[in-house]
Amino acid sequence: MSEDELPSAKGKRGVKPSGKPTLKTIAQMTGFAVTTISRALNNAPELSQETRDRVQKVAAEVGYLPDRAALRLKTGRTNVIALVLEPDEQIYGFGSSIVGGLTEAMRGTAYHLVITPLFRNVAPIEPIKHIVRNRMADGVVFSKSEAFDERTRFLIDNDFPFISHGRSNWPESHPWVDFNNEAYAYGAVQRLAAKGCRRVTTVLPESTLTYTDHIKTGVARAASEAGIAHEFAADVNLGSAADAIRSYVIKRSKRPDSPDGWVCSSEVSALAVISGLNEAGLKAGQDVHVITKQSTPMFAQFQPGAETVAEDFASAGRALGSLLLRRISGETEGLQSLTEPVFGWKDEG
Repeated sequence: MSEDELPSAKGKRGVKPSGKPTLKTIAQMTGFAVTTISRALNNAPELSQETRDRVQKVAAEVGYLPDRAALRLKTGRTNVIALVLEPDEQIYGFGSSIVGGLTEAMRGTAYHLVITPLFRNVAPIEPIKHIVRNRMADGVVFSKSEAFDERTRFLIDNDFPFISHGRSNWPESHPWVDFNNEAYAYGAVQRLAAKGCRRVTTVLPESTLTYTDHIKTGVARAASEAGIAHEFAADVNLGSAADAIRSYVIKRSKRPDSPDGWVCSSEVSALAVISGLNEAGLKAGQDVHVITKQSTPMFAQFQPGAETVAEDFASAGRALGSLLLRRISGETEGLQSLTEPVFGWKDEG
């Protein structure tokens, strides 16, 4: 233990301060120097674990929060990671799972998470510009990456640490975490063909999103190899209201060339598809087969008759957080993570 780690006899242990606690408050309570308190709260490795644990425990007990403005002036850092999130995120379970994973990744660090909402009728680039121009965070996380996403372009050009959930097609390498949607779509259509389906329809994400092309490629390749027909749902996508998807399925199912297999990319869209099939007099899992990605166990509670492939958003959140922290610390290579789908088809009999 270094000399400045030795507690002073003047430390008022166990006495809770009045007013807003500061570094000086914690110093008075523990007997450590203010500089030691500051380094302990930032997990300085030269301090003993015992000292760091003690200081952090007292800071938590008195409700100490760093002065962000002072911190930014002194170090240029805010110790904040901003997650830009749509309040009505379409993909079931996405928001809460990503937040949970991100906070796990930041546990034990000086960083904490701030959620910046992206409201309707506001361009996705606007909250990003606001964060960067006002230095409101040390790093940014956003989702729904587009092929040539202007958010990615802006952040690269401004050399601002970020990570995206989903990839872009810009030539510069940048941090991202993604699910292999091409492999998912390929495997899903293979499964439908094995179950005897002759025409497969896919409810795609919005056309601007990068993973839309990944899904289309996987579907087309598997259908071609299996020698079956494929199509992509017209007039509706994952961003459409559930009632709109349901109405489309009803109409499409009543035509002579109706599909006998459906591929969905979210539980919400799958439930809408299954509801439409039921209204059209068809039973999922018997007359028609449905495969969807699943992000929470709750989907199975509806007993929908669909087969599922898991996509773990909590794990994605942990990867987003850990890779972004590496980027903030100055790393620029190896900051991408692609998760492969696991197919656990359960055949009866």
